[in-house]
Amino acid sequence: MKKLILAAATLCSSVTYAASNVVVVTIDGLRWQEVFSGADSKLIEHKDFVKNPEQLKQAFWDDNAQTRREKLMPFLWQTIAKQGVVVGNRELGSKMSVANDWYFSYPGYNEILTGQADPEIDSNALENNKNVTFLEWLNNKPEYGQKLAAFGSWDAFPYIFNEQRSGLYVNATFDSYHIQPQSAEMALLNDLQAQTPSPWQNVRTDSFTYRFAKDYLTHIQPKAMVISLGETDDFAHEGHYDRYLHATKRTDAYLEDLWHTIQSTPGYRNNTTLLIVTDHGRGYNADDWQHHASKKAVSGYMKKLSHFQQGIIGADEIWMAAIGPDIKPLGELKAHKEFKQDQIAATALTILGENPQQFNPQAGKAIKEIIKL
Repeated sequence: MKKLILAAATLCSSVTYAASNVVVVTIDGLRWQEVFSGADSKLIEHKDFVKNPEQLKQAFWDDNAQTRREKLMPFLWQTIAKQGVVVGNRELGSKMSVANDWYFSYPGYNEILTGQADPEIDSNALENNKNVTFLEWLNNKPEYGQKLAAFGSWDAFPYIFNEQRSGLYVNATFDSYHIQPQSAEMALLNDLQAQTPSPWQNVRTDSFTYRFAKDYLTHIQPKAMVISLGETDDFAHEGHYDRYLHATKRTDAYLEDLWHTIQSTPGYRNNTTLLIVTDHGRGYNADDWQHHASKKAVSGYMKKLSHFQQGIIGADEIWMAAIGPDIKPLGELKAHKEFKQDQIAATALTILGENPQQFNPQAGKAIKEIIKL
């Protein structure tokens, strides 16, 4: 299962750059296949996964893959890909993968946020993370004013960020939002969240997560925050390919609104980088696209998938995108060296003007290829 990266600095302490802001957005389990090619021809008419194939095709299908992907994620391809960078189209030899051994959510989020895969995190159990995230590390620096925050749709995020130890503000699952002064809009959203049943027991819909995060961004104005959206993963697990595509389109709209908000907010405009990444991939085909787990995972925690004896092939394959004043406008990155999920934390810290080595010497190195240094 289931976010403002800004600033610039090198890994060398002798050279620093003017720090900016960073927003990291994670999109749970969104496959690179849809991101780079749009709706999947193997799934869009599949009777087991789609209720109204003709309606879905009208919304998302075109014979041309570039047209399809723009129909699905117009902001990503019409703005981010033109002004920033998109990584992970394996059809072009551009690769990005997880470094952990498990290919599911808690291990993936730990890797994103701490910069290091932890083999002992081998389940999605609601247990406090013993590892320190880059947000927790920043939260101990007085210049960040303890205004850093994380918003997520999944109930595991308070544990992943170890809210008790870190002192971070973490708003997840069905948490109410009571940042003062509270607007009438936020009070209404609190009421609606309490009165609107979620499709899932431990995950709220992303609309609440995003709008609470947007209010925090504009009123508290942190230098860094994480927003974790999850509907794509949940609808995929349920085998609703139609809802998975619609959730992807809504997520793209959230990204567009977030970027426009950043660019219209004093202190953030032209001074903030948006980094987007996913926690794991999924299978390739009709029999496995709903799932994600490694060969090692299906012999243990994910044993319900043990009939996939090699695990879910492709579940380690991820993608990322970035836009902002500290990002090179490289567009859709073609054949390059393979990047890893454990490089995200250091990339965020480098943009913020921090030295990732001081955070975690074992963390993956910043993706300097995409950063203006």
